Amino acid sequence: MLKADLHIHTEYSLDCTTPLDKLIARCLELGINCLAVCDHGTTEGALKLQDMAPFKVIVAEEILTHKGEIMGMFIKEIIPGGLSVEDTISRIRAQQGLVCIPHPFDRFRPSALGRHVVGQMVDQVDVIETFNARVLPIQGQGGAESFARKHGLRQSAGSDAHTLSEIGHAYVEIPEFDGPQGFLEALGKGKIYGQRTNPLTHFVSLGSRIRKRFS
Repeated sequence: MLKADLHIHTEYSLDCTTPLDKLIARCLELGINCLAVCDHGTTEGALKLQDMAPFKVIVAEEILTHKGEIMGMFIKEIIPGGLSVEDTISRIRAQQGLVCIPHPFDRFRPSALGRHVVGQMVDQVDVIETFNARVLPIQGQGGAESFARKHGLRQSAGSDAHTLSEIGHAYVEIPEFDGPQGFLEALGKGKIYGQRTNPLTHFVSLGSRIRKRFS
């Protein structure tokens, strides 16, 4: 079985400083043996990690559309931000990728897609993240889970780690798989585990963003 953290950031994200080599070491320490690396606006770090890591790495990207963030999974080429939801999905599909909705309905995250928007595009969605360790505890995560069940969507989970200490705070236990379709089948048999990250960790991401902007 794979212990898959399906939402990880690296130093290639503007708001993260985690080096690839330290990320690998931390995953090996925790027994995390599958990652979806979805840096903001780039696949560069994910592609490099795929060559370096002794475990499975899904190349992904967290893409900021004009309505909010969509995660393209199993892609190779960068998809630019600022496009419409429809254009973004079209570009993910052109790379035979999967469409995942990260941290849906998060009221405290301006980049999160709302229920109305996701409802309009639900027939084009493959996966919905039903446990994100960075979602504030006062919100709960049941809304995303019930939405996924209602629409027959595969459920994923991830730490949304922007620091080493967050890695593995949420993950899915899934069977081995090959390629996007095998991944969807594995998620259908998966079991989600998770704990909430301390909300103060968000300030670390903010600090990283500020330092990188002015460096």
